[in-house]
Amino acid sequence: MDTFEDIRLTGEEGTPDVIKPETAGEGLEGQAAAVKEYGQTTVPASDPDIFCMTIIGQIEGHFVLPPHNKTTKYEHIIPQLVAAEQSKGIKGLLIILNTVGGDVEAGLAIAEMIASLSKPTVTVVIGGGHSIGVPIAVAASHSIIAESATMTIHPIRMNGLVIGVPQTFEYMERMQERMVKFVTSHSRISEQQFKDLMFKTGELNRDIGTAVGGYDAVKYGLMDEVGGIGVAMQRLNALIAKASPVLPVNGAPGGLTQ
Repeated sequence: MDTFEDIRLTGEEGTPDVIKPETAGEGLEGQAAAVKEYGQTTVPASDPDIFCMTIIGQIEGHFVLPPHNKTTKYEHIIPQLVAAEQSKGIKGLLIILNTVGGDVEAGLAIAEMIASLSKPTVTVVIGGGHSIGVPIAVAASHSIIAESATMTIHPIRMNGLVIGVPQTFEYMERMQERMVKFVTSHSRISEQQFKDLMFKTGELNRDIGTAVGGYDAVKYGLMDEVGGIGVAMQRLNALIAKASPVLPVNGAPGGLTQ
């Protein structure tokens, strides 16, 4: 019986190159298992130098969401980011977002991981990059949003038991400041502009905040440009070429010769 596992491939010195969905069986059954488990097909055997990652649905935190929710689990994303960073074959990462948001700490953890990578990264927001998806979208080296995509900016909220004491609201305010500072430090939007969008009234029907479209996101300085996958690949390849060291022709040492 075919089995499906998450296997870390090892490089020359035993370091993980990249986490690849592998299947014991080949063909359509193996690809179907990879799509069901990871939301992506198996990595081609040619070993491309760009690792593509998708963040979709609701970002799941410390609590497991109901099975009918489409989720991105941060315990799946973080090991893949570590493996991609360690891989000698991976030169850049393409992160595609279509998320409604989710757990604040899990989203910030993913955003911090992306921002701390030494390899070039490009994020593409298609459909939506709402709520805690905003810090993830701006965490990359270059951020792109589709023309029809939107990003909802609103204050954080708390689920479950809420104790009606001043300390609860102070804690929520500090959590919100963490998100605001991360977004403003990884984009061109000012803190005042971001807070104005966050606390705007009359824009959303049942909430406080603003739904920012593709061109507006670029105008405010939240995202770098409007585009799609083609533009993202061009920008990522340019960043990879800029980051790669120039090797001497035929392995000859540099400098003048006589």
